[in-house]
Amino acid sequence: MEVPLNPIGREEIHRLESVLLFATLFRPEVIELIKDPAERLTWVDSLAVAAGAIAREKAGMTISEMAEELGRTEATIRKHLKGETKAGQLVRETYELIKQGKLDELVRNIEVLAKGGQVVALEEYERLKMEKEECESRVRELEAKMENIRKVLNDALERVKEIENLL
Repeated sequence: MEVPLNPIGREEIHRLESVLLFATLFRPEVIELIKDPAERLTWVDSLAVAAGAIAREKAGMTISEMAEELGRTEATIRKHLKGETKAGQLVRETYELIKQGKLDELVRNIEVLAKGGQVVALEEYERLKMEKEECESRVRELEAKMENIRKVLNDALERVKEIENLL
């Protein structure tokens, strides 16, 4: 999916805003933050406002336009944009990840959540994947060594049989 990093027009602003919110909500650290039901609504609302503000900032809107459109004070919008709020920091980090072309990683994280129903950090997934590859490599090495040992044992057995026949 094409993500407009510098949106032009309402449709692109809403697309960037949605991707920012969705991708941020499913980051492992955010999942941890919103586990507490008492805090969940506050977090989701703050992340939505921060995503809306950053998407509009990238479209070149003024603070007052953003505040009016998002139904928040200019001070709140400024705090999110400056990263003075945790929500603003998280959404800005997500924007930077998308800008670096790492949207696929964020989506993979969401897929892991959807399939397993459990939160598995992407870093943990990558670590386990590498560990699996190392184990598979080690198994191949051990199988090759075992094959060599079989050959040596077979050769030794053949020699023993030859010696027995000579006796």
